[in-house]
Amino acid sequence: MALIEARNLEKVYGGKSPTRALSGINIKIEKGEFVAIMGASGSGKSTLLHIIGFLDKATGGEYLYNGKLAGSYTDDEMSRLRNKEIGFVFQSFNLLPRTSVLENVKLPLYYSEVPEKEWNERALKAIDSVGLSERAGYEPSELSGGEQQRAAIARALVTDPLLILADEPTGNLDSKSGQVVIDILQNLHDKNGHTIVLITHETVTAEHALRIIKLQDGAVESDSPVKRRKSLDDYQK
Repeated sequence: MALIEARNLEKVYGGKSPTRALSGINIKIEKGEFVAIMGASGSGKSTLLHIIGFLDKATGGEYLYNGKLAGSYTDDEMSRLRNKEIGFVFQSFNLLPRTSVLENVKLPLYYSEVPEKEWNERALKAIDSVGLSERAGYEPSELSGGEQQRAAIARALVTDPLLILADEPTGNLDSKSGQVVIDILQNLHDKNGHTIVLITHETVTAEHALRIIKLQDGAVESDSPVKRRKSLDDYQK
């Protein structure tokens, strides 16, 4: 059973001049896969990611998460999925200012079922996993862009999610910082078995995944395995 399945998925934004963002999307993503979704601006890739993460709803077709139709989940169930099973990483970091890295990473735990006595330990473990232990007490303004994105990844990891959704996570970073972020995501997949869906417009970034889905005008243009997967070693030669 696929973790993520879209059947003829449609998304139309209303108004006097309706805009069709998705048009008959059919995809399956299994547990433990690392998939990159590529496409030009306006191709529908972020819209698709938002539907996968229960941040938006399709206007046609079917979306199934773990074999269950999205429309069958209650609002409370969707909130629980977003908190416990899905970790989000966005291009803009979305860290709270004047708040330490530790407190930022702990935020999802406030809405979880994890006992409060475990929050610090969990948060510090997540921070360590992205190499920011020495920055745990720093505020976002004291961090580089790459460090801020790594803090955002730690926040996404703190509830030990099944699925990580990363929307252009390197978009605001220089090439070196972006490579560090992608290497962290690749390690999360390879070593920890996380399912990762990565949105990007950069081929060199997408090639860290095992499979690339290309969208064009809201439809799947191609869906194929990566022929030669990129790794950190490629940038150290």
